[in-house]
Amino acid sequence: MNFIDIIGLFAGACITLSTVPQIVKVWKTKKVKDISLKTFSILTFGIIVWIIYGILKEDLPIIITNSVSLCLNLIMIYFIITYKKE
Repeated sequence: MNFIDIIGLFAGACITLSTVPQIVKVWKTKKVKDISLKTFSILTFGIIVWIIYGILKEDLPIIITNSVSLCLNLIMIYFIITYKKE
């Protein structure tokens, strides 16, 4: 792994981890009233496209960080759909 890959992983990790506080807050409070399903859905679609792009370019930092982001955003979408009913 070269220096450029390390920078890519670090940048991707920062962006990926930015979702974690929101997930933790929703998990604890079970309140999603002010969180947009549309926003997280569009973001998730964009992440899927980034993963495809990373695969086509064979760029491991893009694939890894966006795959983790995809999982976190799917968790958030699940919470929004589940807790909106309450």
